[in-house]
Amino acid sequence: MPALSVNVNKVATLRNARGGPQPSVIEAVRAIVDAGAKGITVHPRADERHIRRSDVLEIADELAPLRGRVELNIEGDPRPDLVDLVLRVRPDQCTLVPVLPGEITSQAGWTADTPADAIGDVVRRFRDEGIRVSIFVDPEDAAIEWARQLGADRVELYTEPFARAFESGPAAAEASFARYARAAALAHDGGMGVNAGHDLDLRNLTVFHRLPHLDEMSIGHALIAHALFVGLRRAVQDFLAAVDGRGPGRGA
Repeated sequence: MPALSVNVNKVATLRNARGGPQPSVIEAVRAIVDAGAKGITVHPRADERHIRRSDVLEIADELAPLRGRVELNIEGDPRPDLVDLVLRVRPDQCTLVPVLPGEITSQAGWTADTPADAIGDVVRRFRDEGIRVSIFVDPEDAAIEWARQLGADRVELYTEPFARAFESGPAAAEASFARYARAAALAHDGGMGVNAGHDLDLRNLTVFHRLPHLDEMSIGHALIAHALFVGLRRAVQDFLAAVDGRGPGRGA
């Protein structure tokens, strides 16, 4: 069964909208872990519009006693302050993600024509500190090979195109899924692990949970949206069941 890493950015977004401490990101982390998730993901952007640097430090302290059982994954672009934060916290995993000015959320993975020198240096620094490095890419052969040459431990496949294809019907969903299955096999054959994330939800996971060689799914927006109606613990359990192929509503 792939691990489920829950992105808690949206909890911080709701908190920041009011300006106070509620809802508590740490309380959300505790509920998510108690419900059985094996990972917590955060994406601290430069503008701190959701997760803040202080949140990352508090979450790292909260998860420290659970090291080896629950992983912390920090996502972000390799800007200097993010690199410094990762080196200070030393999470289990850092996922390097391209960021476009003004974007609401990630819009694409790294492309194969991205200059490798600066990113490759960051990859080496993190790996030297025992931090697993994942590179956020589209399901393209060239991008996966580029990540392999950088020395990445894993790739994270950007799954929004699959989510849009799923909305177009079964034929489009299966065609898109085949593309992702090929990408996962290519990464696996290249010695890398396979993560996936972005716009995965309880409906499209009925197909995507079958992806070969899948180590981890990172899910945030859809899970937190579902939690508004069923509660956070139930939402995590529903997604755990979907990731495992048991279907929503049949969690522990």
